[in-house]
Amino acid sequence: MAKGKKRKAAPGDVATNRQASHRYNLLERFECGIVLTGTEVKSLREGKAQLKDSYAQIRDGEVWLIGAYIPPYGPATRENHDPERPRKLLLHRSEIDRLVGRTRERGLTLVPTRIYFAGPRSRAKVQLALAKGKDLYDKRESMRARDMARDVARELREAGR
Repeated sequence: MAKGKKRKAAPGDVATNRQASHRYNLLERFECGIVLTGTEVKSLREGKAQLKDSYAQIRDGEVWLIGAYIPPYGPATRENHDPERPRKLLLHRSEIDRLVGRTRERGLTLVPTRIYFAGPRSRAKVQLALAKGKDLYDKRESMRARDMARDVARELREAGR
């Protein structure tokens, strides 16, 4: 990828957390709704959000998204939102109970991987992943495997010419 070019997200995606797959082994993914104010939704529709250092936390039987940055909406002057406020995530009670058990017993964490608009009414959704942290050698191994796959694909492409 050339320097200075911004990587395009998948269609419908507002923000992706590309560092998540590098830092963690993503075991299981969940789709959940998010409680937003009007200016946050407008800012998301402009495609402005960052998930790099964010995580999800379970407090009092509710799941909260912490550290996600949704910038203030420009045209809204006084009625703007706090860009890094904790946001409530919407999951079914059975899913929350399962997540509580998994995160407590195995030392797993909840990492948001992307924010997108989905459904016929175009609601904002967050994809959470149940993740286990990678060690340094795991990161090196995954980078080595990715490089080898890229080299094999290049050789096959050149052999086909």
